[in-house]
Amino acid sequence: MRYTKMKRADCRFIRQKIGGILVNREKIIVIDFGGQYNQLVARRVRECNVYCEIYSYRTDIEKIKEMNPKGIILTGGPNSVYEEGAATCSKELFELGIPVLGLCYGAQLMSHVLGGKVERADVREYGKTEVIIDKKDSKVFEGVSETTTCWMSHFDYISKIAPGFEITAHTADCPVAAAENAAEKLYAIQFHPEVLHTVEGTKMINNFVKNVCECAGDWKMDAFVENTIAEIREKVGNGRVLLALSGGVDSSVAAGLLSKAIGKQLTCVHVNHGLMRKGESESVIDVFKNQMDANLVYVDAVDRFLGKLAGVADPEQKRKIIGAEFIRVFEEEARKLEGIEFLAQGTIYPDIVESGTKTAKVVKSHHNVGGLPEDLNFTLVEPLRQLFKDEVRACGLELGLPHSMVYRQPFPGPGLGVRCLGAITRERLEAVRESDAILREEFANAGLDKTVWQYFTIVPDFKSVGVRDNARCFDYPVIIRAVNTVDAMTASIERIDYDVLQKITDRILKEVKNVNRVCYDLSPKPTATIEWE
Repeated sequence: MRYTKMKRADCRFIRQKIGGILVNREKIIVIDFGGQYNQLVARRVRECNVYCEIYSYRTDIEKIKEMNPKGIILTGGPNSVYEEGAATCSKELFELGIPVLGLCYGAQLMSHVLGGKVERADVREYGKTEVIIDKKDSKVFEGVSETTTCWMSHFDYISKIAPGFEITAHTADCPVAAAENAAEKLYAIQFHPEVLHTVEGTKMINNFVKNVCECAGDWKMDAFVENTIAEIREKVGNGRVLLALSGGVDSSVAAGLLSKAIGKQLTCVHVNHGLMRKGESESVIDVFKNQMDANLVYVDAVDRFLGKLAGVADPEQKRKIIGAEFIRVFEEEARKLEGIEFLAQGTIYPDIVESGTKTAKVVKSHHNVGGLPEDLNFTLVEPLRQLFKDEVRACGLELGLPHSMVYRQPFPGPGLGVRCLGAITRERLEAVRESDAILREEFANAGLDKTVWQYFTIVPDFKSVGVRDNARCFDYPVIIRAVNTVDAMTASIERIDYDVLQKITDRILKEVKNVNRVCYDLSPKPTATIEWE
């Protein structure tokens, strides 16, 4: 077999190249200052059918010039702009003739750099806040209500606007909720229009992108599919690709893209690591091998993975072990094949975000991000790397994949390994698998499978006292989680009918061994994540 030897920097280049992103199109640049909603900014811009990329505030100004963006958005951040060592940008950024929109920290930074003043506020604004629009003919506030609900989250405030700016909105506690220098196309907004709590936030971002930046909106999924297929063909050539196929939405859509691009040059490998949902592997085999006629290799590695995970309690370590072992399995399977040069993964943008960037702290590691061994002998192909989950689904529909596959219940790469909390035991793993199957069955019976984005069970590594068969028992609880989201960056809790919850509870307590309690998780994201580990 022939391997492609590459440095990790080269692998990163291929990741960027194959994903439909190096196409000459109008785009907005989001400059990341480390805030928690930064990826939502990019997502909202894309909802305007305008392509958007995120870059660190450390990005050289010359590189920004070379990219020739139609507009620049400065994100929120955790620091104070006046502190020594705080994330900043040069004054030159505002002198390029490119429209700039500053959000929260970005608004304060714009004012600070251009001669205004930012100070600690007497009253912190946090949560939903009534904002009064003072300049109704502002291009950013076109069509926005005179009084509108917005999401505030700031300790500091703009106490003095920069020269050439005028105040365009205020609140009861914040005299500068928004300001602008329309002549220079510079706009500062203290609140967060990117979050759903800002009722007319999407309209504001669309106004900036369309009214100020004058973007036509050419970012369409059909174009993404066409461009990505062309780029895959160019890079892969006559080479063969090995795809890690979990059967989830991301890997399935990646398989669809690759299949369209290179046909039988693609070989899919499904690894049963023992952490799959009930009937999951059987379903993958049926769909991809029997129905789609894909080159599919099935690997039973249950004992191998569970042996590696024995006694490992730390969730980050579990994810890294699972990720590393996945790669080793693929390498072993590739040695049995001829001419494998490329490894494909269904990595998507939220995976990258939550695994940490240069400006953002790690939330949780994803096995397909940053967990690759240094001696990796494949060139990586990640065609969905720049897409959010809803964009992935749109891509799948554009490819003509079955609706049931595209809207399949999301499932993490480490599988039930991150829902069996702490050190994995076969006893608790089986409790998770069986309780999850009951939950999915009853949600389908109630029609909730069509309205709830993600739902699953968790079994923690502690027990509580209960009563079973007229005797004391000491067993595990099962925790139910059901959330709705658009882009996986934030999530709300589904209000499940009590009778449905009661039926699920009764079945779990009767049918699942070693369980004596059922609980319902009411925590949104943030502050919780969607998964527990």
